[in-house]
Amino acid sequence: MIAINKYICVLFLLMFSKINFSQNIDFSNSNFKSDKKGLKIVKSHLKKGDKFRENAIDNLVNFRNTEIEADSAYFYYKIAYDFNPNNADLNYKISSVLIMSNDKEFAKKYFDEALLISVEDFDDEFYFFKAMILQLNQNFNEAYESFKFFKNNSKKKTFKKFSKITNHFISQCKLAPILLVDEEKVWIDNLVINSKDDELSPYLTMDSEILFFSSNRNKSIGDFSSDFDIYYSNLKDKKFLSALPLNEINSSNDDILSAISYDGQRLLHFKKEDDNTDIFESKLNGENWSTSNRMMGEKLTGGNTNNNETFSSYHPRYKTLYYITDYGLGNSDIFYSGIMNQQRNIWSRGQSAGIVNSMLEEGSVYIHPDGKTMYFSSKGHNSIGGYDIFISYLDDLGHWGKPINLGYPINTTYDELFYIPSASGRYAYMSSNRPGGMGGMDIYKVTFKGNDKPMLLDFEDQLISSIASPISDQIIAQPVLINQKSLTVFKGKILDAVTEQPIKAKIDIIINESGQLYTSVISNSSSGKFLMSLPAGANYGISVETEGYLFHSENFDLPIGDDFNIVNKDILLKNIKIGSNIALNNVFFKTEKWNLTPESFYELDKLVILLEDVPNLEIEISGHTDNTGSKVFNELLSQRRADAVVNYLIDKGIDENRLNAKGYGSSRPIANNDNLQGRALNRRTEFEIINN
Repeated sequence: MIAINKYICVLFLLMFSKINFSQNIDFSNSNFKSDKKGLKIVKSHLKKGDKFRENAIDNLVNFRNTEIEADSAYFYYKIAYDFNPNNADLNYKISSVLIMSNDKEFAKKYFDEALLISVEDFDDEFYFFKAMILQLNQNFNEAYESFKFFKNNSKKKTFKKFSKITNHFISQCKLAPILLVDEEKVWIDNLVINSKDDELSPYLTMDSEILFFSSNRNKSIGDFSSDFDIYYSNLKDKKFLSALPLNEINSSNDDILSAISYDGQRLLHFKKEDDNTDIFESKLNGENWSTSNRMMGEKLTGGNTNNNETFSSYHPRYKTLYYITDYGLGNSDIFYSGIMNQQRNIWSRGQSAGIVNSMLEEGSVYIHPDGKTMYFSSKGHNSIGGYDIFISYLDDLGHWGKPINLGYPINTTYDELFYIPSASGRYAYMSSNRPGGMGGMDIYKVTFKGNDKPMLLDFEDQLISSIASPISDQIIAQPVLINQKSLTVFKGKILDAVTEQPIKAKIDIIINESGQLYTSVISNSSSGKFLMSLPAGANYGISVETEGYLFHSENFDLPIGDDFNIVNKDILLKNIKIGSNIALNNVFFKTEKWNLTPESFYELDKLVILLEDVPNLEIEISGHTDNTGSKVFNELLSQRRADAVVNYLIDKGIDENRLNAKGYGSSRPIANNDNLQGRALNRRTEFEIINN
């Protein structure tokens, strides 16, 4: 029955083509009398290839990763093919391992060649791989029929082995046409830095000038193993330059980029040690990356385990790490761990991220800076085929919601992974092995169509992403609500107020309403650069401090619904010396009142620490108002507010003889009182060093 159908298939091809059959040449001594030594070597390679192919098939039917075994099989089969390309069974086997590898595009070529050489001597899995190739090329109806034919006509033992994966692919063939109906409004472009080998996990730095990624482009000749290293490419005149290896981190093992932190100061990668892969972290010290250390401690119950931990993503607050592990039920699942002791690098036991995990493999994960949106890749759920990119939202109970497929052409029947949106929402970067690339997994830039908008400063392609799109057109069809979120990116440099030299400083982000520390970042010691993302829906206080300088504060009110915004500001820190003064921007009072609100306590506690650290420091606390109201009232109000701050410091143990309170009313404006913004700036509390 199967053989008859193969003949029918070939006859159909002959009716619509002028391609001639090639003679099927076996790997026998009679066919290669002049090169028996070469034939012996090739036969040995064929046996090795067959072994790797069987391992790849075993992984496939058990919903495990197939790429490594398939690539190894292809390495040996390709040597045999170069020796004798006219063997039908070899061409068929090559097509079957390519469909399980990252070079799926060429699977059909070898499959067709096998049919043109011969219609006999194929194994019982022929129609299964034929169906996979048809599905890969979006011939879903034909693929469905071929899977059904395989299901109904294969040997009982064969189908028992393939039954679960076959039913899964049948379901995909039913659902995929529905997802392909509404094509998303995007352009997808292959980047010039790609090679004929694999490029994975693209991440842009905080200044959008460097793209980091992983590749096995420089693997040794004759080596079919991964040999992955981390590379970087500088962006100049809107073009990526030739990629260079990141030798500071790369080792003799495979080093594969896992994530870049939102501030661009930390890098996660994974490598194999002690027979399994773990996640490692390196920090940017000035212009150089530090030696990498195991991210989640030694072999503990949490974080890195005796299983494999691979691709990961920081949570915006850096208190939690999401990562891919084969510790779960689905061979490769998304887990998360929380930091328990930062000094000792101890993390909590890993927990499943819930409904986002399927019985198939999850391949990559990225947590949006809002902390409530997850982009991840999966072979499960309603995948079109291979890995697809999905989105999930965190609900009010702290559970991730049902995954939503991002649709075609972002997703195809090939593999799509490592989806990282840009700051503006107009771009995204991902890896895919779709047709038309340089080879294997390539990095692609996804550009969302919409009305023309001016470029967003020099930050357009910033690593920190936003699904709050400044594009008026809806860029992802419902139900993927791509433009419902917003965030503000606060970036700049920390500099000495006199010399303007860069300073390494700690920057705390506080949710003023609760007084809770949201997160902390460190400015770069060489450039002074810092970057942070602030999701909408809160009033934030930002405190900057470092030894030898007065601390500095900023305040941002970001209501829900605000558009995407970039604040670019250099912060000048003043030395601790007589005459230095700063505004306490996160000290608050109710309108026409002098009682301190709880939101003020975090900042005032910073001042307490400063006075404790410098015991000879004497300061003046000054209150200031705008020009609304009478002069007498403004002076009284400003004095009482200054007194309130002094009393708080005294209650915290500061000697009252070191403190002086003075109300200046509206006599010392720093802005124009003719507008709301100016009056808000004039209503302030300051302190000045009067003795040191």
